[in-house]
Amino acid sequence: MRALLAAEFPQAAVRICTDLELALAAAPPGPAMVLVAGTGSAAIGRNASGEVARIGGHGPMISDEGSAYDIGRRAAMAAQREYDRTGKDSDLGKRILRELGTPQWPELRKRIQAAPDEVFPRLFSVVAVFADAGDQTSQEILRTAAYKLAGIAATLAERLHLAENTFPLIKTGGMIGRSKHFDAHLHERLRVTLPQAVAGEPATAPAEAAVRMALELLRTAKATGRPK
Repeated sequence: MRALLAAEFPQAAVRICTDLELALAAAPPGPAMVLVAGTGSAAIGRNASGEVARIGGHGPMISDEGSAYDIGRRAAMAAQREYDRTGKDSDLGKRILRELGTPQWPELRKRIQAAPDEVFPRLFSVVAVFADAGDQTSQEILRTAAYKLAGIAATLAERLHLAENTFPLIKTGGMIGRSKHFDAHLHERLRVTLPQAVAGEPATAPAEAAVRMALELLRTAKATGRPK
């Protein structure tokens, strides 16, 4: 990307960064952590010394535990096992098939094998609705996801020594605010594993943080007399 941008805009100062870095840049100054719970999962943080580290976000094959992908996969597994056990679809299984516009499990399995990224994350909304309606299987899936996400945050806090003092923890991503059951369990689990973390809000929007980073990059480039 850097090479392509440099060729297209030879006089531009270019910096390539991830959405995780922008989310952290939008956090309040000083020690802070951003926990992302969306299609994937990750955490990024900064300690008092300015050291930045991240955990997760490496794709569903080796990470993304507790993510919408992970939740959807576990929901499909639970529904398929119930069908295998009884020969009938559970209410969750029926809703999954209806959500995906698939009448039978063999067809859904083919879609999963061909493009799991297009199937599993979509099922989070189904699990969220069923969990809030009292479905025990869905509630257990979301409870496990909350434990996994809290574990990611705790591991990063240990790596950056954040737990030595109070610090803001910002939760973001498409899973946040979609299920009362999930939000409550994630809040409680974070309270237990990271009592020093205080629920925080971004100090600015990520887009504004990107603009500020760009302005700083431009000032540096002008000071040195060359693009970077």
